Amino acid sequence: MRAILLSVLLCTALAGECLADAQADIAAEQVARGKALVDAGDCASCHTADAAKPFAGGKRIDTPFGGIYSPNLTPDHDTGLGGWSDDDFYRALRFGVAPDGSRYYPAFPYPNFTKLTRQDIAAIRAYLATLTSVKNSAPPPELRFPLNYRVLMRGWNWLFFKPGIVMPDQGRSAEWNRGRYLVEGPGHCGACHTPKNIFGADKRGQAFGGGLVQGMFAPRLDAAERSGLKSWSAEDIAEYLQSGRNGRSHAGELMSEVVVNSTSRMSDADVRAIAVYLKDLPAGRAEPAVSTAPAAAMTDGEKLYKGACIACHEADGSGAPRIYPPLPGNANLQSSDPSSTLRVILDGAQTVTTPRAPNKGSMPAYAAKMTDQEIADVTTYIRNAWGNAAPAVSAEQVAKARKGK
Repeated sequence: MRAILLSVLLCTALAGECLADAQADIAAEQVARGKALVDAGDCASCHTADAAKPFAGGKRIDTPFGGIYSPNLTPDHDTGLGGWSDDDFYRALRFGVAPDGSRYYPAFPYPNFTKLTRQDIAAIRAYLATLTSVKNSAPPPELRFPLNYRVLMRGWNWLFFKPGIVMPDQGRSAEWNRGRYLVEGPGHCGACHTPKNIFGADKRGQAFGGGLVQGMFAPRLDAAERSGLKSWSAEDIAEYLQSGRNGRSHAGELMSEVVVNSTSRMSDADVRAIAVYLKDLPAGRAEPAVSTAPAAAMTDGEKLYKGACIACHEADGSGAPRIYPPLPGNANLQSSDPSSTLRVILDGAQTVTTPRAPNKGSMPAYAAKMTDQEIADVTTYIRNAWGNAAPAVSAEQVAKARKGK
């Protein structure tokens, strides 16, 4: 009898231990899944103002309507997410509603996060709960009247927000559907790469058609021939996302941050899925017709190019791929909006470094070396030489770019 009782007790203990181990494995898997989603969502870029305090918020995000400061995502009870329930967190991501019932501004991309499954939202919550707690209160928004009244967001949501998860397309592959989920959901690529209307909402029918963000132009991600991804392969896209560069282009200032904090940290399978989905996007709105660039601008621009740019970019614009980006056929260079190109010429640039591409390259700033007209001419030249075609750039556009920094 004693032997039987001992056996029962031993089996019960072992079963309890196995159950505890299984629960621990499930919890660890959920946290790992949440971390992958947080990386895919590039949460660190917006929610880290001080590198020593990751995810503690307080970073200013400039919008056309004023400044917004990112909140604290650490588990601090008073200033972070420590006092939130799981349902509070779910409502924030699914509906853009704060625990006190107020509405978030769409600088927090809940119009994209609403597409996440409930399981993925719970996984993100589980990962954020493992972060080091930091006490840090973000300043209140600094938005112009009347947008400083959050109640107006009820009207914005009624007009422009449709909550709900993204449903798989049964006619597409699992890889394509995964890519769509990542691009339209956690990755919120359209938040930058889709043009916005006067209310800050996506322009209808122009998904991934390029958008102006903090003085830079986020290029088209559709299959536009000159300024989109038509000439890129899925492999080109994957390499760019993982390393910040490829044989066709380099990541600019804002995208470099995305590469470092997000896409370079993602799994090969997820990056490949994104590439497959983006490569399958059709060409959207027609690119603007381009007339022949003014002869004087091309002549003067070529002289300036030979004097200042040829040493790195070569006479034929071929550059040194993955160190100095090639200019012929460069989609970003041929964007209808030259803002990003002007920012690079005015301010200079540093090549983003990642584990896959640790070598560095740099470009000097020409803001103090060239006049507005000279920068306009050289920009017009590189946008229209070697078979490129893009609208000419004026001195007025350069002057505006200078002031916009």
